[in-house]
Amino acid sequence: MPETGRDVAKKADDAGIPPIRYLIVRTTATQIRIIAETVDPARLGELMQALSAKFRTYPDMRAFATRGSIISSNDGGTRSINVELSGADLPTLYASAEAVFQRAGEVFVEPRVRATPSTRSLSQPMVEVRPDWERAAQLGLTPQDLGFTVSVVTDGAFADEFYRGDEKIDIYLYARAGQGGSLDDVAGLQLHTPNGLVPLRSVAQVIETVATGTIRRVNGARTLTVNIIPPDQVALETGVQTVRDELVAVLQREGRIAPGVSVTIAGASDQLESTRQSLMGNYAIAVIIVYLLLVAILTHWGYPLLIMTTLPMGMAGGILGLLALNLMGEWQSALGLPTFSQPLDMISMLGFLILMGTVVNNPILVVTRIMDNLKQQSVGISAAVTEATASRLRPIAMTTITTMCGLAPLVFWGGAGTELYRGVGAIVMAGLLGSAIVSVTFLPSLAVLVLRGRAWFRSSRRTHARERRNDE
Repeated sequence: MPETGRDVAKKADDAGIPPIRYLIVRTTATQIRIIAETVDPARLGELMQALSAKFRTYPDMRAFATRGSIISSNDGGTRSINVELSGADLPTLYASAEAVFQRAGEVFVEPRVRATPSTRSLSQPMVEVRPDWERAAQLGLTPQDLGFTVSVVTDGAFADEFYRGDEKIDIYLYARAGQGGSLDDVAGLQLHTPNGLVPLRSVAQVIETVATGTIRRVNGARTLTVNIIPPDQVALETGVQTVRDELVAVLQREGRIAPGVSVTIAGASDQLESTRQSLMGNYAIAVIIVYLLLVAILTHWGYPLLIMTTLPMGMAGGILGLLALNLMGEWQSALGLPTFSQPLDMISMLGFLILMGTVVNNPILVVTRIMDNLKQQSVGISAAVTEATASRLRPIAMTTITTMCGLAPLVFWGGAGTELYRGVGAIVMAGLLGSAIVSVTFLPSLAVLVLRGRAWFRSSRRTHARERRNDE
């Protein structure tokens, strides 16, 4: 009896392959590229593991699976640590890349690693053209002319461009054989010179050798890139530090990365550092703007400082919220539910910037009420602070609960693009909760301490001034 679609789906599910919404396969001589999406977005990780495990069973095949997102490519996204190796000698460069590839599997537990170019062996046929400059000069060929001509008759060369209306059109020159010519025919290619047509072999030595199928250049240097994606439970900053100290530094010390090979750590790690520096400047500007705005509203230089003391507590609440979110993901894994991990990435760090303008809302309610109470000369400091805290407790609870309910779907309900907003939602939600707790506990106590200290200081000044007048 033939298998039904339900039987096939059950077999696939038993093998760890979730139902697939669509599957696109592109095959070339050097790679198999698969783009797929699961019916349930929460099970995409299972599909990635299943595909990687399957392709690793084939000899000499390396699998690299990653989840693309709206703002990142499919080559690692916001968690890719790129180790770029640059050098002039290809054999040394490829040996160093192989050492990095192997070491990455030792310092991380089941990382996702790939190399660009994907082939890390010098096994592709290559033809080197070594010009005879004296002979070329006799024929009236300059180095630029010879290089351009060889490019035209082999891979094609860019000649010029022109515009047709708003459309820019590039002009490329190709030989009649196009890019489908044989390597055996390179030496006999006819070159047009001021002295007529001559074969390439008469002005250059053509040598057949082996090399890589693709040569990448970064800033003019031959470069290989090894993309390393740490496990989800490893923070990006920790992964970058591990790559720098336990991977690159160790290989250089052992001589497995040759002295002539320069190493640059780029990708998401480089973006993380630049984003951190940019955000630190933004944080400072945000604090100054919030303080000056409070000074303008309260017409006082001291009370805004009292309000601003809640900012560090709100930031600490955001960090604890992100930690609690990851702990919840681990508990779900222990219960057999779909797991998740939310790192402190560039998007999540924006949550702290949002907190700058939101965590001060609750303290403003308390401090402004204290100011109004103190204007009544018959009210003491303790009574003014106690009444302000009691009267503002209900508004603080209402605004905090409603805001947290509005943020809850971002944090607790998964879906497409969850990795973009879940971290921001958790940080803002926990930061607001921390601000509310601090506003009715720590802030009143600090206000009593500061106001009593100010009253004592003023009293001491008045007493000192009175004694000085009596002495006079």
